[in-house]
Amino acid sequence: MAAYFAMLKPGDKVMGLNLSHGGHLTHGSSVNFSGKTYHFIAYNVDAKTHRLNFDEIEKMAKEEKPALIVCGYTAYPRQVDFKRFREIADASGAKLMVDMAHIAGLIAGGAHPQPFPHADIVTSTTHKTLRGPRGAVILCKTEYAVPIDKAVFPGMQGGPLDHAISAKAVCFKEAMTPEFSAYAHKIVENARALGDSLSAEGLTLVSGGTDTHLLLVDLTGLKITGKEAQLALDEANITVNKNTIPYDTQSPFITSGIRLGTPALTTRGMGKSEMKEIGSMIARICRAPADKELQQKIKAEVLAMTNKFPLYPELG
Repeated sequence: MAAYFAMLKPGDKVMGLNLSHGGHLTHGSSVNFSGKTYHFIAYNVDAKTHRLNFDEIEKMAKEEKPALIVCGYTAYPRQVDFKRFREIADASGAKLMVDMAHIAGLIAGGAHPQPFPHADIVTSTTHKTLRGPRGAVILCKTEYAVPIDKAVFPGMQGGPLDHAISAKAVCFKEAMTPEFSAYAHKIVENARALGDSLSAEGLTLVSGGTDTHLLLVDLTGLKITGKEAQLALDEANITVNKNTIPYDTQSPFITSGIRLGTPALTTRGMGKSEMKEIGSMIARICRAPADKELQQKIKAEVLAMTNKFPLYPELG
């Protein structure tokens, strides 16, 4: 919100990824402040590859001439080509904003390309892959520093939360360490291993795999919805979220897919062998979502696995 306040006037035209294709509510959803305040034009992923089609995005940008282009997503499993987006922004006279909320930890750890020097402004949460406190951070080029500060205060914020600021400082210090870099690369390694396991079990991955921390599973071939899968997996103590897939025929309240991520598992110390087991667990549940006996059996398997990787081993 602060980034938009600083860069745009109400009613300005903005390009963001279609929500059902991996974009975020704040990238122009009609029920969100962004869609109510600004004129968003949605770009899509390719219907066959489910990847960004930069030629199509560039064509749209040149025709629409938005004030701002937003990239960086909430459910897109592939690396984002920030350099190509910069070229598109320059060709259409737009500013470029990167929302790196989901991939900030991967970027900090060197497991994903950097948004600068290509972006004009970068926004991020400090939780998710950055593994810090619930909060946010805005990075920008020097020329936008004053309007950004004014947009934050007095534009939208009252008093600062000093404990959250302190926690962010600790988070950023951790993100500068070799151990954090190893963690970031391990996240991607585990995501690919989990994807390989799910594929071997016959499940379909959107875009064919992942370059990041997340996987999007297309369940249409199993004749179940994302909501059904989420609820069935919940019964076995496996937490995922239902998620739309590109060109979904189901509503966002039902969906045809589920979204998975590996950061928390990686933090606990799990590796490729556990990803193979987890992929098998998920596939077995998804193939028989109504089988209560199977859910209880896998719930016991989950407990046995998590007992090997306690959350706080230093507490004994």
